[in-house]
Amino acid sequence: MEYNNPSLLIKELNFGEDAKSKISAGVEKLAKAVKSTLGASGKCVIYEDARGVPVITKDGVTVAESVVLYDPVENLGATLIKEAANNTVREAGDGTTTATVLAESLLNKVNSTDLSKNSIRDIKQGVNEALADVNDYLDSIKIDVTEDTLNNVASISCNNDAELGAIISEAYVKVGKDGVVLMETSESEETYVDIVDGVQLKDCGLTSTHFVTNVDKQKAELENPLVLICMSEIPNVRKIQTILEYVIKNNRSLLIVAPVSQQVKSALLMNKVKGNIKINIIDLPGFGPTKKDTCEDLAILTGATVMNEELGDDLDLMKPECLGEAELSVTDEKSTIITTIEFDDKDLEERIDQVSKLVADEKNGYIKKKLEQRLSMLSGSVGIIRVGADSKVELKEKRDRVEDAIYATKAALKEGIVPGGGIALLNASQKISTDSVGKALLLEAIQSPFKTIMHNAGFEVIESPSEEGVGVDVVTGKEVNMIKAGIIDPVLVTKSALKNAVSVVMTIVSADCIISNARQDTYESDK
Repeated sequence: MEYNNPSLLIKELNFGEDAKSKISAGVEKLAKAVKSTLGASGKCVIYEDARGVPVITKDGVTVAESVVLYDPVENLGATLIKEAANNTVREAGDGTTTATVLAESLLNKVNSTDLSKNSIRDIKQGVNEALADVNDYLDSIKIDVTEDTLNNVASISCNNDAELGAIISEAYVKVGKDGVVLMETSESEETYVDIVDGVQLKDCGLTSTHFVTNVDKQKAELENPLVLICMSEIPNVRKIQTILEYVIKNNRSLLIVAPVSQQVKSALLMNKVKGNIKINIIDLPGFGPTKKDTCEDLAILTGATVMNEELGDDLDLMKPECLGEAELSVTDEKSTIITTIEFDDKDLEERIDQVSKLVADEKNGYIKKKLEQRLSMLSGSVGIIRVGADSKVELKEKRDRVEDAIYATKAALKEGIVPGGGIALLNASQKISTDSVGKALLLEAIQSPFKTIMHNAGFEVIESPSEEGVGVDVVTGKEVNMIKAGIIDPVLVTKSALKNAVSVVMTIVSADCIISNARQDTYESDK
């Protein structure tokens, strides 16, 4: 029973209609706060953090996480909807507001249904059938992203900020579909993109501050370093004596990617501080089962040979021939970026093809993510968007929008795009036929994102466009072809939001009893 976290706290029980109404009230309160941010005309939300500092954001999941309701049952309802939003973020990186809007709408539709004539089981079956039909429809209308539409995806995710959208799309154009785009805070007020032709090794940061060469930036920078990769621990300096002599003789710097004993580390640090050698030591890249493969990837990129005693290599026989080289290596407290030397190598091309096939075949989400990281590393480009602003409040809001846009753009590149502004789901509700109550409920509920976007833009009379792919540009108020006008959504985001909303709502409507921790004032008033 430990898994369920039972406690001896006093519980409050709610049943039937009482439980349903309180859960719905919690969902409605959360959704009202979150859905005000949806669309090009969505508003920002100001909330007070745990320290009493005001925070301004337009990010749906950030707004949702800030909501904690006083009533315990209402708070349970809000927390369940947060789960749908969080799952959408994990899967697609964006779409949290859409997931919340869909969940609230579907829950209201189901609660208003006469359950004496339709059982929950039949409704769930109909909803799941409709979900499959909607996903099939979305797949049938999606189109691949071009360089022109890439800018539109990024701009829309940045709340129609064309300048930020251009910066993000520029980063993805330069690093390619499998490249990595990261976000960091700019040292100035300007927002710009840095493109690094090389490899980023996450969680391979500084192992000692004494390796720092750039004191102002607190980074260890090595120009044209030789690279030693060893999967076995280097127990003493004697094992790498030949390597060190070669490095010093040729006046080169050395990047060691290996676990080392404290004795080796201390000896090398002492020589580095005295100026005898330019050196840096980082941990092996990768995690668990991916560590060996990632080290081999790095060896191919740098031309090094991986040393491993478990595979029969003798560290005493290490020679300079096993070293690779790079153009530049920069290590900060979190990661290392290695700028690789360009060369034609069939092994690299074969490795990229091999990892691409593994990514396509892998079903496990965690392993697939690690394989995608390996693929991006082999592709050899890292784009860093440095976000700047005039104040900390503005910076937080801007970072939220940029982060959403990075994920949305990645999702669009991955699976394609559909008409935005809620039109894709609206068209699905118009095109798919209904033969059950559950189907009708979901098809009616998926019209809610379109209606919410129009409501946020101030349109009091909302008429659904009849032509497929045509919607309303809320900025101009005119009907346009959404894709041609650049109003688009990544299909992965839309599908993930709908799937998670359905999952959470179907779980909520299956419950008839809510058990919550009693609040003190509630308990005392009942006495």
